Amino acid sequence: MNNLVVLIGPTAVGKTETSFAIASHFGCPIISADSRQMYKGMEIGTAMPTREELARHKHYFVGQLAPGDYYSAARYEEEVLALLQEEFPHHPTMLLSGGSMMYIDAVCKGIDDIPTVDADTRQMILEKYEREGLQQLSDELRLLDPEYYNEADIKNPKRVMHALEICYMTGKPYSSFRKQAKKERPFNIIKVGLRREREELYERINRRVDIMIKQGLVDEVRQFLHLKEHNSLNTVGYKEIFKYLDGEWTLPFAIEKIKQNTRIYSRKQVTWYRKDEEIAWFHPTETERIIAYIEENLKHN
Repeated sequence: MNNLVVLIGPTAVGKTETSFAIASHFGCPIISADSRQMYKGMEIGTAMPTREELARHKHYFVGQLAPGDYYSAARYEEEVLALLQEEFPHHPTMLLSGGSMMYIDAVCKGIDDIPTVDADTRQMILEKYEREGLQQLSDELRLLDPEYYNEADIKNPKRVMHALEICYMTGKPYSSFRKQAKKERPFNIIKVGLRREREELYERINRRVDIMIKQGLVDEVRQFLHLKEHNSLNTVGYKEIFKYLDGEWTLPFAIEKIKQNTRIYSRKQVTWYRKDEEIAWFHPTETERIIAYIEENLKHN
C-alpha cells in the first residue's frame, strides 16, 4: 500500500527543516500545503523555501500562481490526488507538509462537492462587497442561509462572500452543500504534528517577522499595492504593510501588528489540530523519533 506522510504544525514551528529530514530519509518530493506559498513574488512574506532549499528537494505547489489568480481547496484536493497517482509508482511514501488547515483536510478527508462559482457571480458579489461593505453582506447571508451564518466567521469577507456566491448561483443555501462526510483514500495516511511551548513559538514568530523586515518585506508588498483587494494578498504580513504604505499606520506599529496577528493565527491552527486525534505530536528537534514513528506506521502490500 502507498503511504502519505502529513507533516503539520503552527506557523514558525519548524516544519521546513523537519520536512527536509523526512524527504531525505524516504527519497521523496515535498508537496506544499501552504495556500500562500503557491503565489509567485510572495517569497519573503510567506517564508517560502529559498532557491537553495528548493534545489535540495523537489517541491510541488510552490510559486506556480500569479497573485491575482483564483485558487481553492477543492482544486487543491483534485490536483494533489492526481499528483499522488503519478508519483506513488516511483515514491511509495510521499510527504505533504504545511499549515493551511483546509488544504490538509481537503487531501486527507475530502471536501464537499460545492459547485464552482462562475466568474460573473464572483465579480457581482465582489462589487457588492466593495459598494455595500461586509456588514450588509453578512445581513444578507443571515437571511439566505441562517444555518451557515450561525457557525461561520462572519468577520471574514472571504467566507461570507463565498457563501453568498453559492446562494446566488444555485438558489440554495450554502449549508445544504456542506455534508462534512469523510471520503475514503486509497492510501495510508500518517499524520505527524510539530509543537513547541507557547513562549518558545511566540519568540520564533517575533524573530521571523524581524528577519522578514530586514529581508525587504516592505518592498515585496509595495509591488502588489495595485492587487491588494485580491484574496491571495488578504493575509498576515501583507495587509498590515498595506496599511503602512497607505499612510494609516507607522511602520513600527505595522510590524507589531504582524507579530500579533501571526500569534493569533498560530493559536487558530493549534485549536484546529487539537480536534484531530490521528495526529502524533513531537518537538521539531525529535527528528529520529519522528522518522521511527513513520517507519512503524507504514503499510505495505
